[in-house]
Amino acid sequence: MANDPTIVLIVDDEPANIDLLKGVLPGEYKFKVAISGEKALKIAQKEPHPDLVLLDVMMPEMDGYEVCRQLKADPATANIPVVFVSGHTDDAERQKGIAAGATDFISKPIDPEVVQAVVKSIVDPG
Repeated sequence: MANDPTIVLIVDDEPANIDLLKGVLPGEYKFKVAISGEKALKIAQKEPHPDLVLLDVMMPEMDGYEVCRQLKADPATANIPVVFVSGHTDDAERQKGIAAGATDFISKPIDPEVVQAVVKSIVDPG
């Protein structure tokens, strides 16, 4: 079990952003992707659950904050760490993300080293 790859769910309505995030994370991760909040919630509820969700804030229909709130409200997904990846850089948006239940908040354009460090600190804190 300890050798199972870490499952990262990447949620962004822009496929280029999904590809970018996949590209900056080293090969030991298994990726699931969703281009909408509704799809992300369905994927997160299926076994095996993701070990981490990288979640865009600005998406049509359901924004990232609502996706995060719904993940945290469901006992099956409540313990999955969520990191917002957003073009918003102001403190109010960051606070809104943390209030919705996020573990961290990464600003776009992403810095690959920051993404790697944040993901590693969450999935391999030892």
